Amino acid sequence: MPAPNVPVEIREFPEPDLPAGGALLRTARSEVCGTDVHLWHGRLSGVPYPIIPGHVTTGTLDKVRGALHDVEGRPLREGDRLAFFDVHRTCGKCLACTAHRTPTRCPSRRVYGITDSATEGLFGGWAQKVYLEPGVIVAKLPDAVSFDAYIGGGCGLLTAVHIIERSRIALGDIVVVQGAGAVGMSAAALARKAGAGQVIVIGGPAARLDLSTRMGADVVIDIDTTTPDARLAQVLALTGGLGADVVIEAAGSALAFEEGVRLARNGGAYVIAGHYTNAGDSRINAHEHINRKHLDIRGCWGSEVGHFLRALCVLERYQHEVPWHLIGAQTFGLGQINEALRIAESLVIPKALVDPWG
Repeated sequence: MPAPNVPVEIREFPEPDLPAGGALLRTARSEVCGTDVHLWHGRLSGVPYPIIPGHVTTGTLDKVRGALHDVEGRPLREGDRLAFFDVHRTCGKCLACTAHRTPTRCPSRRVYGITDSATEGLFGGWAQKVYLEPGVIVAKLPDAVSFDAYIGGGCGLLTAVHIIERSRIALGDIVVVQGAGAVGMSAAALARKAGAGQVIVIGGPAARLDLSTRMGADVVIDIDTTTPDARLAQVLALTGGLGADVVIEAAGSALAFEEGVRLARNGGAYVIAGHYTNAGDSRINAHEHINRKHLDIRGCWGSEVGHFLRALCVLERYQHEVPWHLIGAQTFGLGQINEALRIAESLVIPKALVDPWG
């Protein structure tokens, strides 16, 4: 991706000379997620174009120099099926990492496919091979988890693990999820597994809502055929007039925020995860919709190593019950990336996958 708002190009790069502890991953699958569309539109600040996008990627260990161990300390060998945590170079020493315990806000933090320039090497999954620099967190992909299942969950599943942690869902809670994209679907699935008594998904189009039901939603509300007042009335009817215990914003819309605070009950919680880019200002009445309601609002930014590892465990345990593999509805080769971006932008499918050897 040479710059925003221009076609993605295919370029050739030499294989890097690996330092001790470095490795090359032969890419099996990467993804085209909402973040990649934002990158294409130039909506993220500080991106060092040109970049090789694809921040969540899986494949097989192709080459390694010296000893390489996974996050559990197990030795890795060429040919092992791997996933790696896309966040790297978090310092572990700054205020965010230590005193504030918010490593997702570390100023040294970098992310494959987003904040690493292509001039520095193969730091993105839209490539046949990815450079795993020393210190990158690597895990073996469980034998039962296919490449398509892992990347179908992808970054949306990692984010959803963080969302559930932030939401503190209690057994029997009524949960509303705003957004039926990859993040919203995984949030609905994990809310169900976390003990929610009822899961309501608001979003569209219809095909995504159908898949949301298969992922774990009890009720879906089509945003394209309802008004905000009608949606509020429906949520109140489903909650005995009280509103939801937990509302999860996974839509990335300023209007969704204005609506979400109204959907939560008095004393409820609102977790905001979809605003990864600046979607503009929202107009709300702080007295009416936050303070008088005693509403607990929690942000959710990025993911940590623990969310990555829990996502692998969730996939291994529940992939036969929750169809994460269906989120990745269509697979594209490198020569079809611009088409994949246009399809992802149109929301026709939940997610496009990338097979760089296809």
